Amino acid sequence: MDGSLGEGFGPPFVRNSEIIARQSLAASRRCGLKRAYEPPAASDGLRILVERLWPRGLARERARIDHWCKEILPSPALRRWFGHEPPRWPEFQERYRAELAANAAGIARVRALCAGRRVTFVYAARDPAMNSALVLRDYLGAPLSKGPR
Repeated sequence: MDGSLGEGFGPPFVRNSEIIARQSLAASRRCGLKRAYEPPAASDGLRILVERLWPRGLARERARIDHWCKEILPSPALRRWFGHEPPRWPEFQERYRAELAANAAGIARVRALCAGRRVTFVYAARDPAMNSALVLRDYLGAPLSKGPR
């Protein structure tokens, strides 16, 4: 059996994991990531700084930041513990997701800011593959009923 209801009854059943993956992919297309030191572009849409500290040496006018959402960022203790040490990356992601899960009001505010528009999370970390902006984007891309991933 192919999982369909039969002819005339619509598309085949889709597993929840496939739906979640599609929703996350759609969210990631609407939510870009850009290093703070890269020039802003019109295609960035709403630019949200996702760093607890302002990026060193970057003029506010040049950064063109629309919102600075400090309340949903990793705690200072978590940032210090992580220290951008690659072996700590998996645990950092888990700990940060736990902090996000405990911050429903902050998450709701950011989801409301992002709703229906193109958004770019602006970060200062040097490593584009290992930073809190990635975790935040993936967390926000999760369906509301699912919570942290």
